[in-house]
Amino acid sequence: MIEYIVPSNIDDRVLNRAARILEDGGLLALPTDTSWSIVCSIKSRTAIKKLRNLSGERDERHFTLLCSNISQFVEVCKLDNTRFRLINRLTPGPYVFILETLSGTEKFLDIRRQELGVRIPDYPVPIKLIETLRHPLYSITAKRSMVKNDEDETENSEEAETELPPIPEDQLFESGWELDEIEGLDLILDSGEERERIFSTILNMCSDEIKVLRQGAGKWPI
Repeated sequence: MIEYIVPSNIDDRVLNRAARILEDGGLLALPTDTSWSIVCSIKSRTAIKKLRNLSGERDERHFTLLCSNISQFVEVCKLDNTRFRLINRLTPGPYVFILETLSGTEKFLDIRRQELGVRIPDYPVPIKLIETLRHPLYSITAKRSMVKNDEDETENSEEAETELPPIPEDQLFESGWELDEIEGLDLILDSGEERERIFSTILNMCSDEIKVLRQGAGKWPI
C-alpha cells in the first residue's frame, strides 16, 4: 500500500495510521536524507524479527535506531560530553554513530552486540513519524536484494569484520513505487520524488579513537 505525502506538511491522519501499523507489528518504508529505509517499532519483538528476516543481514551494524533528537540516544546508549558535542555538530545528517549500549538494551532490542547504531535523519518524514509514535524506529536501508527472486544477491557480513562495505548504487531504490515489490511491507510513505541513491557514513565511537566503518554521504574527517 502506497500513501503519497507532502514531506513538509504530512496529514496527521496518515501519520496516525502509520503509527498504528507500527504499533501492531507492521513494517513500513519511508524516504530519509539518504536513501529509502524500512522501519519497525522498537517495542515490537515480532516486527524486529520480521525486519531481520527481510534484510537477511547477520551483522547488526547494518541496523540503525532512527531518532528525532539526541535525548533519545541516552535512553539506550552511553554518551559522554565529548561524544555529545561531536554528535551535536553532525546532526541531523547522514551519519550513523555506533555507541556502547546501556545495560538492558541488548535484551530490549534482542541484539547480541553491546553496541548500537543511532542517527537523526535530516528529513521531515522519519522525524514526524517518530514524534507521532513517541519513540525511535528500528531501521535498515532498503535494497533490491530484498525483492523476492532478485538475481543480484548481496553477501552477508561476518560479525568479525571491522568495516562495512559500501552499498552498490544499483542496490538502492530511487522511487517509492519500486519498493512495492518487497514482500512484507504494510505501508510505503512516498513523497512522489526520486531520492538520491546514497548511504550514510558510519562512525564507530565505542573507543577513544573514532573509526570509519563505512564512508558515505557524511564528510569525515570534518
